[in-house]
Amino acid sequence: MVSYLVTGGTGFLGRRVVAGLLAADPTATVHVLVRAESVDKFTAQTATHPHGDRVFAVVGDLTAERLGIENAPEHIDHVLHLGAVYDMTADEQTAHAANVAGTESVIALARELDATLHHVSSVAVAGDHRGKFFEDDFDLGQALTSPYHRTKFAAEKLVREAEGLRWRVYRPAIIVGDSRTGEMDKIDGPYYFFSAIGALATALPAELPLPLPDLGATNVVPVDYVADAMVRLVRRDDLDHRTFHLVNPRPQPFSEIYGALAAAAGGPVGIGTVPGSAKALSGLGHLPYAPAVRDFLFERLGIPAEVAPHVSFSAEFVADSTRAQLHGMVVPSFDTYAARLWDYWRSNLDPQRGRATSDALTDRIVLITGASAGIGLATAHAVASRGATVLMVARGVDELTAARDAVREAGGRAFAYPCDITDADAVDTLVKTVLADHDHVDYLVNNAGRSIRRSVANSVARMHDFERTMAVNYFGAVRLILGLLPSMRERGFGHIVNISSIAVQAKVPRFAAYAASKSALDNFSEIAAVENRGAGVTFTSVRMPLVRTAMVAPTEVYRALPLPAPERAADVVVRALIERPDRIDTPVGTFSQAVEMFMPSLKRTIMHTGFRMFGESTAAQGKSTEASSTEPSRSALSMLGPVLSPLMVVPSPAARMSRVLPGIHW
Repeated sequence: MVSYLVTGGTGFLGRRVVAGLLAADPTATVHVLVRAESVDKFTAQTATHPHGDRVFAVVGDLTAERLGIENAPEHIDHVLHLGAVYDMTADEQTAHAANVAGTESVIALARELDATLHHVSSVAVAGDHRGKFFEDDFDLGQALTSPYHRTKFAAEKLVREAEGLRWRVYRPAIIVGDSRTGEMDKIDGPYYFFSAIGALATALPAELPLPLPDLGATNVVPVDYVADAMVRLVRRDDLDHRTFHLVNPRPQPFSEIYGALAAAAGGPVGIGTVPGSAKALSGLGHLPYAPAVRDFLFERLGIPAEVAPHVSFSAEFVADSTRAQLHGMVVPSFDTYAARLWDYWRSNLDPQRGRATSDALTDRIVLITGASAGIGLATAHAVASRGATVLMVARGVDELTAARDAVREAGGRAFAYPCDITDADAVDTLVKTVLADHDHVDYLVNNAGRSIRRSVANSVARMHDFERTMAVNYFGAVRLILGLLPSMRERGFGHIVNISSIAVQAKVPRFAAYAASKSALDNFSEIAAVENRGAGVTFTSVRMPLVRTAMVAPTEVYRALPLPAPERAADVVVRALIERPDRIDTPVGTFSQAVEMFMPSLKRTIMHTGFRMFGESTAAQGKSTEASSTEPSRSALSMLGPVLSPLMVVPSPAARMSRVLPGIHW
């Protein structure tokens, strides 16, 4: 009869190893280190275990002296040390207490019991080593760049140098969920990126040709492979003082991992990596403040700054000896189980899974300006289909009436209210009429807008351009907010969505009038949100990217861009209504904002280069009348070509812009 003592036996990997040991040997017994406060939970779990009569709790604590064990089992053949802090965000003190001090106590106990120690280390001990890293390799002078890397290295060093101890070391790669069920117990490692992939899938069509940056290669393995491999190796004789790499036999490029998950999520899988992007990213990483910009962007995606740099490896982990001992046991290919991981995460771990659903709009009253076409009309259809009563506002009576009828024909409840929001008296009348007809408004979507694309130098005699833009984008929206605010405060509920623009973040040349007006509304709303938070009135600013509407149709350069349809933009607006975040941005806009914050001179240089490369509009050249609309123009987004095109080597301005205008949001 073989007896085992296991630390970390209640963890995600440990539970599977314990089950495997018991299933492999009907005479085996397993003692699991359990904290005193977790004994009842452990007992309940083992009560339903098929081999629960051979599993026993040993009360103790990994961070306590001698593991806090008062009465150790009399006979133990093998000590399996899986207990550790695996959190990349843990501080040095926390990681050291569990990973180093805990390992010291386990070594002492194994000596006392005269047992073989099976120590679970990590491929993280390779640090920043470049090239092949063999199973017998350990200290090759590599740098260890995080508390996790340093403490796992120190713990393995203690095991290797322990005198009179029989030991084996197991180095798993990044462990993901079960390849058969997708089960995972927490968001960690690659799972931090799942929300970003989900946002891409929501915002972009699956067929979009999306180029990917070359972020190197990673190495992930499913938990069931690691557990099964460990059980086999633990039970083998004559393997003491050896190290085993429980890894994928070949490096897995980031593009491969992303592609499999994007396919599962229904998003664009990518068309390969951009040539030279790895070198470019490496060079950018050495620029002043670049790490701060990177960390800022990752944090906006919900990815801890401590995690992002460590999902790829510069080392290639050789596992030939390990695979020989496992007699042909195969690591499943990631693409064969990525969909299972995704489905499990979406159902059980997705931070958004508990958010309100479309039922939040049922029987609500939503007022939308600029509702006769484009994003406004698409949003009207979207909220009406979710059970809301939609009040549609626009200048043109005939177009608005037709739009209202279209919503009604689709089964929605819609009412048309013609109004020019630049007319103060008309807005006052609109507010009084709407409140008289419907008693209140739950949601206001300020969607109407005007765009002007003209350089300041060519605007010296056109003050009216700035006045007209402010009249619609700022004063008209504020006037409507002020009109509805008292009733919202009285009811203790109201949410206002302002359709802003990425121009607010990028501040592109030739859009001074447009960006200033949208910035004014954003700043007004942020202050109003703080002041009215206690009254139940909230605000969301949607920094919308370029959308394929009638506004952009006359512009030839936009025809080559893979722009999202108004229905996609409407989905973003619905999300703003349901979830009520403070802001919805695009990654490109956030990046532009971060560059401005940390490297302002670099951004100004890039912007000026783009300004010189891209000329004035035909209207500014005196060839036609400048376009305007009561529906918000996304023309400001053409700025992203001038912003980024000087950094990209592609054949034309349209192609340059198409790589940075995917309409991503999060």
